[in-house]
Amino acid sequence: MSAILSLVREDLREFAGYSSARRAGVTGNVWLNANESAWRNPADAGLGANRYPDPQPAALRARLGELYGVRAEQVLVGRGSDEAIDLLVRALCVPGRDAVVISPPVFGMYAVSARLQGAPLVEVPLRDTEAGFASDLNAMADAAVSNGAKLVFVCSPANPTGQAIPPADLLALARRLAGRCLVVVDEAYGEYSDQPSVAGFIDQQPNLAVLRTLSKAHALAAARIGCLLAAPELVAVLRNCQAPYPLPSPCVQLALAGLSEPALVQTRSRVITVRAERERLQHELPGVPGVRRVYASQGNYILVRFDDAGAAFARLLAAGVVVRDMRASPQLGDALRISVGSPAENDAMLAALRAGRAAA
Repeated sequence: MSAILSLVREDLREFAGYSSARRAGVTGNVWLNANESAWRNPADAGLGANRYPDPQPAALRARLGELYGVRAEQVLVGRGSDEAIDLLVRALCVPGRDAVVISPPVFGMYAVSARLQGAPLVEVPLRDTEAGFASDLNAMADAAVSNGAKLVFVCSPANPTGQAIPPADLLALARRLAGRCLVVVDEAYGEYSDQPSVAGFIDQQPNLAVLRTLSKAHALAAARIGCLLAAPELVAVLRNCQAPYPLPSPCVQLALAGLSEPALVQTRSRVITVRAERERLQHELPGVPGVRRVYASQGNYILVRFDDAGAAFARLLAAGVVVRDMRASPQLGDALRISVGSPAENDAMLAALRAGRAAA
C-alpha cells in the first residue's frame, strides 16, 4: 500500500463508489443505458442536456493539468473547491478520531466540513505581527502530530488575511508530516500572488495536495468548477466518493472556452489590473479617516481595520457598496474585507468611506 493510501479511511481504500452509466466507458450511437430521454428539452439550444455528462471530462482535466503544471491523472474536478474540501475530510477522517488542523482566521469551509464529518477541529491561530498575519507552520505540525490529524489545511494566499507562504516552507511542513498527514494548500487566489504554486512538487512529496478554482481570476464563479491536484491514487479514491455527475455539461463547455489561449490572455491582463488596483488601495486606504490598519495582501482583496467597522460597513452599504463584514471572525472584531473591483468600483468604495466619514 502506498503511503498516501494509508491516510485514507480503512473502509474506503477499496470502495468502488457508484458505477454510473457514463463511468462504464462504453461508446455507441444508440444510447439506451442510462434511462435518459431520447429527445432534447424544447429549451435546449444545442447543449445536449438530455444526456448525462462525463463525471470527469478528459479534455477539462487535461487543460487544467496544462494550466497548473501537473498530469491529468493528478486532477480531480468538482463543484468548486468546496466539494474537494468536503471529499478530503470525508475520505480521510474517521468521525470522532481523525483531526483537521487549521489556522484561523481563515476560509470557513474547512471548519464546516470537519464539523459535518464529526472530525475534531484543531485550531492554531494566525499571529498578528507588525508585518501582517503569519502562520506558525511548526506549531501546526506539532498540533497535527499530537492530535492525530489526517489533514492540515493551509490557505496561501490566505483568505481573509492576505499573506502568502513561500513554497519551501510548505514543502518542509509536508516533509515533516509525511506518512502521518495530508497537507492541503489552498491556492484559490494563486494567480494574484508573487509566490509560485507548490503543485509541481506533488510527485516529490505525495502527502501534498493543492486546491485551485476557476471562480476567482478566471471569472467563472457561477460555473462552480474547482479542482484538487494530488497523487493519482488519492484522486482515484476521491472520485469513487464523489457524486456521480458533479459537473453540468454547459459548465464544462464554458470552462474549456474560458481556458482557451485568447481567453487566458484577457485573464492575465485583468490580473495585472487587479494587482495594480490592489496596490493603489493599499496606498490610499490608510489615508481615509477612521481606517486604523491596512494589511498587505497577495489576493484580490484587502483586510482593513477601522475605528468603527460597523459604522463603516453601514456607510458603504448605504452607498450601495457591499463588502465582507469580518467582525464575527476571531481576531477581526474591527475588520472588513474589501474585494478589489474595477477602478470605477474601487473609486466608489473610497468615495463612500470618505463622504460618509465627513458627513459624520
